[in-house]
Amino acid sequence: MASGLRILVPVKRVIDYAMKPRINKTQTGVETAGVKHSLNPFDEIGVEEAVRLRERKGPLKVENILALSAGGAKCVDTLRTAMAMGADKALLIDVPESADGGPEPLTIAKLLKSVVQKENINMVLLGKQAIDGDQGQTGQMLAGLLGWSQATQASKVDIKDESGTVEVTREVDGGVETLRAKLPIVITTDLRLNEPRYTSLPNIMKAKKKPLEKKTLADFGVEDKRRLKTVKVTEPPPRQGGGKVEDVDGLVSKLKELGAL
Repeated sequence: MASGLRILVPVKRVIDYAMKPRINKTQTGVETAGVKHSLNPFDEIGVEEAVRLRERKGPLKVENILALSAGGAKCVDTLRTAMAMGADKALLIDVPESADGGPEPLTIAKLLKSVVQKENINMVLLGKQAIDGDQGQTGQMLAGLLGWSQATQASKVDIKDESGTVEVTREVDGGVETLRAKLPIVITTDLRLNEPRYTSLPNIMKAKKKPLEKKTLADFGVEDKRRLKTVKVTEPPPRQGGGKVEDVDGLVSKLKELGAL
């Protein structure tokens, strides 16, 4: 029989999905100053699924849900949101804000590995990607570093028995794939997994009383080493407006004019 579930849910503070990103003056990334931020939608789904696993009262009891974020002091709001949704406690890894988007996925994966080992975690639920960088690498890197099973882009998660069998459904091109693995496991979430709950005012107030610990990368023996450099970020070229043709002859003539025929 496996012990209870101890779930780690990494969460990232990103520009709100409803905002239109603007490139900064140095063309090294998007402008973040004075722009509304929120919890990465895919990570929000991860928090929701962790809470739902607890509420289902399945074969394995959820002992603890730990939310983690790496960034500046403003990430505290992101963690408070996760705790208002149902996470038990939070860990902020203080990383200075930078124009290039913060630590690379490998750095975060190494950090998460250290946290997993220290906190005796046996399930990691994280978004399949962050909507700012769209890299979708952290979950896979973490599973590789830990030597754990992994299931990506989950649309359904079930705990099947007390021995820690996890069944994950994922939508693939042309069908649905079902995977089974034993704990411990890394699972990345897809938008179809669930619809996150609304955080009520009473729960927001309760979240302020939940424990939130602050540490640094150095506390976990991790160095913020940059291997990639953003050379330049630019807007896509404007598209020229199209035109109508009256008949087939007009279409052929236009295609010849454009050199397509």
